[in-house]
Amino acid sequence: MTPLPLAIDAQHPSFEGHFPSRPIVPGVVLLDCGLRAIAAHRSTSFGSASHGDVRIGTAKFLSMVGPGEPVRLEIEASSTAAVPDGYRLRIFAGRPDNERLAVSGNVSFDPVATDTNL
Repeated sequence: MTPLPLAIDAQHPSFEGHFPSRPIVPGVVLLDCGLRAIAAHRSTSFGSASHGDVRIGTAKFLSMVGPGEPVRLEIEASSTAAVPDGYRLRIFAGRPDNERLAVSGNVSFDPVATDTNL
């Protein structure tokens, strides 16, 4: 597995509504941060026309992550004939001496389709 840096700002605006009495990082924020880190690792730009389609094959949310909590991402290439640019991802939360698995899943990046009829 390849470790990649992952940071979620303790002041992220999602904490205001998710949840006011006990804020947690929304799963979509964890996945977004993970996908952006993978795209940066691949030297592509996530969120633009140059990255192609991003597909989340599976995502299991196993543990809540609080504001400012240390987060670490690990990825492993899992390419197959059916999914040529796939990755297994695991997001860990907590201090190194008390770390836990927060998210586990599979994602893939489809190449940008080019229209040869233009």
